[in-house]
Amino acid sequence: MTETPNNGKALPVRVATWNVNSIKQRVDIVLGWLADCRPDLVALQEIKCVDDAFPRAAFEDAGYNVAVHGQKTFNGVAILSKLPFDETIVRLPGDDADEQARFLEVLVSAGGGAVRFASLYLPNGNPPDTEKYRYKLSWFDRLIAHARARLDLEEPFILAGDYNVIPTAADARDPAQWVGDALYLPQTHARFQELAGLGLTDAIRAASDDPGLYTFWDYQAGAWQKNNGIRIDHLMLSPEAADRLTACGIDKHVRALDKPSDHVPVWADLRLES
Repeated sequence: MTETPNNGKALPVRVATWNVNSIKQRVDIVLGWLADCRPDLVALQEIKCVDDAFPRAAFEDAGYNVAVHGQKTFNGVAILSKLPFDETIVRLPGDDADEQARFLEVLVSAGGGAVRFASLYLPNGNPPDTEKYRYKLSWFDRLIAHARARLDLEEPFILAGDYNVIPTAADARDPAQWVGDALYLPQTHARFQELAGLGLTDAIRAASDDPGLYTFWDYQAGAWQKNNGIRIDHLMLSPEAADRLTACGIDKHVRALDKPSDHVPVWADLRLES
């Protein structure tokens, strides 16, 4: 486990998010990436298994504490942490009847203070003219309300996950392909902008305005081979986290591995004062 030194120096913490599209099918790929990237906090989405079926031992053996909020066959989120969990919150507040496993939040101690880290899997919302899109917008509204409350705490807070949102035309190789899709509708953009307007920073865009920064390539139609990607996996940082951002990146090479997820990891480095 990573220890927090009490020496008055900045402590580097690497946070990451990755939609693994079935954890049981990607254990070796994820373990290999963990060994290379060495993140301290990892948000996983679409684990597609119940809590008891999560391959916990493999990740504990790699030095991680594990928190899981799973669901049979669909959805499911998890958090891997080299730091012990001080608190774990399962489910996004605001709808006690919502049984979909899409949100998990933990509190850890790093750099002499508290860090909140959440793994979220925002609904896809397609087709837009169905209840699925209404659920997406409702879920987004709950996320905004929760983020507003968390920001009042004025502590480093990271909302990490698969947002199923293409924020701008620069975040898609072929924006025209996504017109009318739930990931790119004006209402979707408005919710994402409202979330950012609370004071959250998109880590990747804080570092670069370059086009061609994608996190998802569909398995269909040769999307990977054509680099026909989109950026829908985001690390949104509170002001207290954004002020400590030193580096970030997208590990695109993982998409070229054998039997990969259709998403790739996104990571960011924060320097927290101890």
